[in-house]
Amino acid sequence: MSQPKIRKEDALRYHSTAPAGKIEVTPTKPLTTQRDLALAYSPGVAEPCLAIQATPEDVYKYTAKGNLVGVISNGTAVLGLGNIGALASKPVMEGKGVLFKKFAGIDVFDIEVDCTDPDEFIRIVQSLEPTFGGINLEDIKAPESFKIETELKAKCKIPIMHDDQHGTAIISAAALLNALEITGRKIEEAYMVVLGAGTAAIACTKFYISLGFNPKNVVMVDKHGVIRTDSVIEEGDPKVDFATDKNLHTLDDAIQGADVFLGLSAANLLTPEQLKKMAPDPIVFALANPNPEIDYELAMATRDDIIMATGRSDYPNQVNNVLGFPYIFRGALDVRAFAINEEMKLAATFALAALAKEPVPDTVFKAYSNNKLAFGREYLIPKPLDPRLITTIAPAVAKAAMDSGVARMHITNWEQYEIDLLHRVGMGQKLMTKVVSRAKSDPKRVIFAEADHYKILKAAQIIQDEKMGTAILLGNKAKIQQLIEENSLDLGNVLILDPREETEAAERYAEVLYQRRKRKGMTKYDALKAVMDRNYFGAGMLNENSGDVLISGLTKDYAQTIKPALRVIGVGIGANKVAGMYIMNTKKETYFFADTTVNVNPSAEDLVEIIGMTAEKVRFFGETPRIALLSYSNFGANRDEECLKSAEAVRMAKLKWPDLIIDGEVQANIALNPALMKEHYPFSELAEKGANTLIFPNLAAGNIAYKLLQEIGGAEAIGPVLMGMRKPVHIVQLGSSVREIVNMVAIGIADAQVLNGNR
Repeated sequence: MSQPKIRKEDALRYHSTAPAGKIEVTPTKPLTTQRDLALAYSPGVAEPCLAIQATPEDVYKYTAKGNLVGVISNGTAVLGLGNIGALASKPVMEGKGVLFKKFAGIDVFDIEVDCTDPDEFIRIVQSLEPTFGGINLEDIKAPESFKIETELKAKCKIPIMHDDQHGTAIISAAALLNALEITGRKIEEAYMVVLGAGTAAIACTKFYISLGFNPKNVVMVDKHGVIRTDSVIEEGDPKVDFATDKNLHTLDDAIQGADVFLGLSAANLLTPEQLKKMAPDPIVFALANPNPEIDYELAMATRDDIIMATGRSDYPNQVNNVLGFPYIFRGALDVRAFAINEEMKLAATFALAALAKEPVPDTVFKAYSNNKLAFGREYLIPKPLDPRLITTIAPAVAKAAMDSGVARMHITNWEQYEIDLLHRVGMGQKLMTKVVSRAKSDPKRVIFAEADHYKILKAAQIIQDEKMGTAILLGNKAKIQQLIEENSLDLGNVLILDPREETEAAERYAEVLYQRRKRKGMTKYDALKAVMDRNYFGAGMLNENSGDVLISGLTKDYAQTIKPALRVIGVGIGANKVAGMYIMNTKKETYFFADTTVNVNPSAEDLVEIIGMTAEKVRFFGETPRIALLSYSNFGANRDEECLKSAEAVRMAKLKWPDLIIDGEVQANIALNPALMKEHYPFSELAEKGANTLIFPNLAAGNIAYKLLQEIGGAEAIGPVLMGMRKPVHIVQLGSSVREIVNMVAIGIADAQVLNGNR
């Protein structure tokens, strides 16, 4: 995967689109009646207040404190931007909150404190302790950050961690343990050079020493050279702990024979010549962002025995703090820990290191389109999208808190805890992230049939910026170029084709169309006239392998758009029809709805084919289909034609696919509610977990259902995903957003990868 290209105007538009920012507060209780309001506030709210006054620990019972983290900064060391101040740091703190929510289901209030005096900052943050279950200190410059964290940990009885100090340390330490194992080194004997002496470098070095590194085998280098006992160091500066009396003065001196290089400094400070001086099988962690201390390709070309990690996602062994902090706080909150101690941090490191040695699940292979991921030199730590992280690290941290005596409550049922963890994060929310990652791993050519529209052009720019694919734009060249210039889009090298000018190609496509439709009333003249339409022309290109994916539908109705694709490309091998599926991302789970776009009134036999296509596509997205055939009745309660049709489809599908989890006919609320199903229909295969895949009896029901859930229920609808075509054709909704178009492109590219044998 490559680093995405982010433009200033895109970033500003992303943050300014209403509602401004990236977070909001959402009520978790009903507020629809006067009684609801009276319970939520006055007079009902007095009761939990009095209960907490009597028993302070009940604050976790009656409020959100137990799942609330404060992300707090004074803006003195923000990313690579430096001391930009508290106000300007707010977008970063909101972003950190989004990561907490996405990866661990933790709610966040971001607090930016306009205060650079460490003592006053400590007083302010300490006063906020009643609000939060934990505090994540962020982007505070050294050396004040060390004092701030140390004193707050001593004064507060909730978990506190400065992620800049400990996040990189915990993650990189897991990679280091595995790299040492692979190279056959003992940690206590290894010699390490640390380039950089800021917050992260000092924290990493201290943590490595707690793992077993011999302090005498560590040399730290800052911009002035090797930190020596005779160096000028300010009083209280933590660098003094790493001063050496060895006869070393420069990085060039120190690197000779080093087993490990840890870089937390700036780009291009380690030269190939210095890399050559390192010991055999050198371990190089060049973690400066966005560009490492030595370029990855240059390092690989310099030493063929190197083991390397960086902070970048486009190279192996990315050291990414998101592998740690969400799950560390998750485990700490779930046992109501009053600290994040050394034992908990070590537990996170060991759990992460051990997870890398486990067989990689198919969902990760699919997310990264890499079936070769396995423990070794290029896979020292798991990938950020590994769904096992939350169920591996959070329990390890929680157990360490319990064992070390900092937990207020204990977990006894660990199997149930893992289920609860997965429910908290809503694993389905990661579905499109995995699909986009997969698309980037093997880019394809994407034909856009409606390129004379700003949204299409913007989507084309995004897929090229993010290296997902190469755009091919169909339409009037002058109009498209004008739109590109008017909107300052970066599409200078994109291929633009006007079907009216591509006479040779048009004749080829027309001949194919004529041969397929000549016995259905189409003449050669009709075929040639038809391919002047961009949907026919684009389908011709796809059919001839002049592109890999066709995207259309933004400005025309579905039926009008799908007809050219069916006539030119047709259904896939073994398929008799096509169907449409929507992916519905809800707060609870991801659901799959079919058929929502194509078949008006399918027969029982048609439903069986739709079931098969949908089940295959759900598996494609990394989920196990649990299918319900929906109706207005349950399991034979009514005997009209529609109910019998659904029941017969279930019977036939079960004969064809005995292992498929499927049942019906059943009402939607019963299918989605395992408790109701267990109570009334315990015999059903869906009674254990409920359905995640809904097959509708007709087009009206499916289409109405997804649109209602989207508009009233607030679900994100991704689709429609067209199933059963011989080649990847996807028809976006009329008026889709740029984001929705990009999602469909990603799905189309992943489809093309499967057709090319990249599963």
